[in-house]
Amino acid sequence: MIIQGAGGRRIGGWYLAAAGVFAVGMAGTTLPTPLYGLYEEEIGFSEFMVTVVFAVYALGVIAALLVAGDFSDVLGRRPVLLVAVGLSAASAVCFLAETGLPLLFAGRLLSGFSAGLFSGAATAAVLELAPPELRGQAAFAATAANMGGLGCGPLLSGILAEYAPWPLRLPFLVHLALLAAAFAVLRVLPESVAPRTPRPPLRPQGMVVPRETRGAFVPAALAAFAGFSVLGLFTAVAPGFLAQTLGEENLAVTGAVVFSVFCSSTVGQFLMGRVGERRALATGCLVLTAGMALVASSLLAESLPVLVAGAVVVGLGQGLAFRAALTDVSAVAPDEHRGATISAFFVVAYTGISLPVVGVGALTVPLDLRGAGLVFAGCVMLLTAATGTFLLRRRPRAD
Repeated sequence: MIIQGAGGRRIGGWYLAAAGVFAVGMAGTTLPTPLYGLYEEEIGFSEFMVTVVFAVYALGVIAALLVAGDFSDVLGRRPVLLVAVGLSAASAVCFLAETGLPLLFAGRLLSGFSAGLFSGAATAAVLELAPPELRGQAAFAATAANMGGLGCGPLLSGILAEYAPWPLRLPFLVHLALLAAAFAVLRVLPESVAPRTPRPPLRPQGMVVPRETRGAFVPAALAAFAGFSVLGLFTAVAPGFLAQTLGEENLAVTGAVVFSVFCSSTVGQFLMGRVGERRALATGCLVLTAGMALVASSLLAESLPVLVAGAVVVGLGQGLAFRAALTDVSAVAPDEHRGATISAFFVVAYTGISLPVVGVGALTVPLDLRGAGLVFAGCVMLLTAATGTFLLRRRPRAD
């Protein structure tokens, strides 16, 4: 059962406050992206180790989703989000105290736990706190907060690291201040889940996909896997390519290139309303294919403008597919399992963001970074083209 606020009515502005908390939490997960080169110089590790550090974050996300994906359905959204903010703050402290790889791994793992809790609980909170007439805008707010937060992280840290003192410390101090503001908002945020009596026991649920949602879940998850695999490329590998192949060492530029992917993803999410939910899934995958072709061309030509163009096109495709997929899954999930179903959706997505990237890192050992990127681009193009074709040819499901 979902609480509708004081007097049984939902308060329209609260869903935007929840979206703001969501964005702040997700920004912390990508703060280290432009800083990996500095960590490589300070600690001394390879490009493969960068992808391993990134994969530790994704493993943390998946573990949190599998173990605690439905906890917010039982405990409520606010308590779970408060824990997520605390884990994000602990991650920032690890980076502030960093003296080598162990604390980097610890910081990324804690960040993954935080993102896993945010992904399910915050998405559900945004949707539930919105009045019925604003449900479409709330779905956009949830996905835009997710992608926008992920994009603002590298932009913020890139600018601070390039133009302000303490490049490996200041970004995390700023994020701690933003988390303090998010904590204050959560303290007054209405709870959208009614307590159950007796309260069900808390136990790991694994992948919870109710039978009635599976027809929508499978194609949505395929599209999410494809889109998130591309996001993993830009957040883990693109900074190294910019520095090693293009000779671009300005960290603000690195952050801006990564930001452009997530910014255009938000634009793609906005355009979904015009394209239509069903067509957006297939169209987004095909646009992703075109974007990856541009990314591959930039690797061959060693061209920054072509890389930026590819980032923008990739982001548009990912945004179209991601919002359509999440909207579809959220709409068919029953109230009592909404958080768990959304968490299962993100498990598939974060599997896509982690495994392919580790593959790229492994390929940098026998190949150089450009060669590994070309192999990755080819594989993603095959995956997105196949997924888009499947979605175009499948029968529309019955609502």
